[in-house]
Amino acid sequence: MTTPTPYVRALAGELSLSAVRFARRLRGRRADPHISLTQLSALSTLVRDGAMTPGTLASRECVQPPSMTRVIATLTDRKLVDRSPHPSDGRQIVIAASRSGRALISDEANAREEWLTTQLAKLPAEKIAVLTQAVRILSEIAAHREPATPSPTGRGVVAGE
Repeated sequence: MTTPTPYVRALAGELSLSAVRFARRLRGRRADPHISLTQLSALSTLVRDGAMTPGTLASRECVQPPSMTRVIATLTDRKLVDRSPHPSDGRQIVIAASRSGRALISDEANAREEWLTTQLAKLPAEKIAVLTQAVRILSEIAAHREPATPSPTGRGVVAGE
């Protein structure tokens, strides 16, 4: 591993702050502000990847199973997910996005994309090309999984993000 240069450290700080501000702007375009971002993320994963067990969903979302149990309970209460018996393991259940859950994810995406499309349409082609490359790079960085590390609270481990 190489030691980051001062320029790379400064870029990391600026990128982190920009990402926070950008995420805040996107959150301001939410279709349903009553669903938490954690719930929205879990529901999005179910829409994108299909039905799965709560343990698999917890792993994909990088949260502990007890946390995912609470998320699933809330999503179930709001009728955004359907629960069904596991086909081969009677001790487990399978969670899937319901029709209203899929509609909510679609509405959320449309609200964010409408705003962002308007912003991007104002940019010259050169900046669009730069952003296209940046999206690829950021996706690669986000897909990199770090090994699990001990939790700062001493309760379990924190999955790498």
